Amino acid sequence: MTGDGIARVLVIDDESQIRKFLRISLTAYGYEVIEAVRGEDGIARCATESPDLVILDLGLPDLDGRAVIARIREWSRAPIIVLSVRAAEAEKVAALDAGTDDYVTKPFGIHELLARVRAALRSRREQGEPPAVVEVGDLVIDIARRRVHLAGVEIRLSRKEFAILRLLAQHAGRIVTHPQLLREVWGPAHERETHYLRIYIGHLRQKLGDDPADPRYISNEPGVGYRLLEADFR
Repeated sequence: MTGDGIARVLVIDDESQIRKFLRISLTAYGYEVIEAVRGEDGIARCATESPDLVILDLGLPDLDGRAVIARIREWSRAPIIVLSVRAAEAEKVAALDAGTDDYVTKPFGIHELLARVRAALRSRREQGEPPAVVEVGDLVIDIARRRVHLAGVEIRLSRKEFAILRLLAQHAGRIVTHPQLLREVWGPAHERETHYLRIYIGHLRQKLGDDPADPRYISNEPGVGYRLLEADFR
């Protein structure tokens, strides 16, 4: 952040209208905006300006956005939000697995994007020591003690259920892809067995009283992954 605590956002997009819209909107909400038109320029500005967050279009004139993600991830842990017209599930999964933190498709609502920006910036608290306790409303996930409380009442979870919830909590506010969840909870040999996730996420939601049509805790990104909604860390 800048010396006066203002978050600096780097926008890498070759569409001038999108850059102008984001500059006006983000500035109005108190962010400092840096702009780049090409992938190489964006990488250079990320290195020299040290932004707190990057908003990236995948369809750049010189580099594919996933290549930009890979280059930035070689040395930076700044959150990256992809903003793209590419709506295919495979594109979203590939970008998230490459190291981006979130994915928003164009056209988009500015209030949704701002919420994603706030969540991504909050998730920076995870860097270094991971949070010991994550709270989402009246849900308290004590990662260190492996205990979960809902409205003050302890919820009994199986080992796999807690492993899924812990992984979502460690990435609260961000999408965790199906392959990542399967790889880290069940092992690399099970990355394609998404029916495991559907069953266990269903069990979790049932125990947490979470309505998938109107989730309070766990949201579904169809075909891509799951997200623990905005959280507080301790």
